[in-house]
Amino acid sequence: MSVSAMFVALQGVLTADQDVREEIRKVVQALEQTAREILTLLQGVHQGGGFQHIPKKCQKAREHFGTVRTQMESLKTKFPADQYYRFHEHWRFVLQRLVFLAAFVVYLESETLVTREAVAEILGIEAERERGFHLDIEDYLSGVLTLASELARLAVNSVTAGDYSRPLRISTFINELDSGFRLLNLKNDSLRKRYDGLKYDVKKIEEVVYDLSIRGLNKEATGGVAGEK
Repeated sequence: MSVSAMFVALQGVLTADQDVREEIRKVVQALEQTAREILTLLQGVHQGGGFQHIPKKCQKAREHFGTVRTQMESLKTKFPADQYYRFHEHWRFVLQRLVFLAAFVVYLESETLVTREAVAEILGIEAERERGFHLDIEDYLSGVLTLASELARLAVNSVTAGDYSRPLRISTFINELDSGFRLLNLKNDSLRKRYDGLKYDVKKIEEVVYDLSIRGLNKEATGGVAGEK
C-alpha cells in the first residue's frame, strides 16, 4: 500500500469517528435541555410556599425522566457497546447532573439517599459495567455531592420559609452522608476535590442549626415533629 493510500484510509477512520462523536453530541444536547427543564422545575421548592408543592413537582420531574430514558436509549445506539469509556467524556457532565436531579427527587419524596441501582433504573441505564451502558460509580458519587450542596441551600431557605424542622433533618442526613464518604478511598482527583467541598456544606448546615438553637427555634421544630408523630 502506498503512503497516499495509507493516509486516505486513516482519513476514513477519522471521519467515521468524527461522525460518531457528532451524533453523540446531538443526543447529549437533548439530554442537557431535559436536565435544565427538570432543574428549573425542582428549583421551585426554594421559593416561598414551594414546600407545599413538593409532591406535584416530584411527580412532574419523574415524567421528565421518561424523556430522559428515551434519550438514553437513543444514545446507546450511537457507538459500539464496548467503547463506553472512549466516548464517556461527552456525556459525563450531563449524566452527573441527572444523577443529582434523580437523587434530589428521591430525597424530596422520602428524605433518603437514592442507591446507584435506583438511579440507573430512573435513567433507563444499567448499574453494572458488564451489562453495557451503565452508571459509573464516580458519576454517581459526583451527583450525590451536588445533592449535598443543594440541600445546604435548602436548609437556609427552609428557615426563611418558617420550616424549622427541615434543617435539622437535613443536618442529620448530610452528616450521615459525610460519614459514608469518609469510608471511601477516593483516588480520582476531580471527585476528591468535589468531596473536599462537602465539609463546607456540612459547616453551612451546622451554622443554620446553631442559629436555630440560639433563637430557641430548634425546640419548637423538635416539638412540632414529635407532635406530628
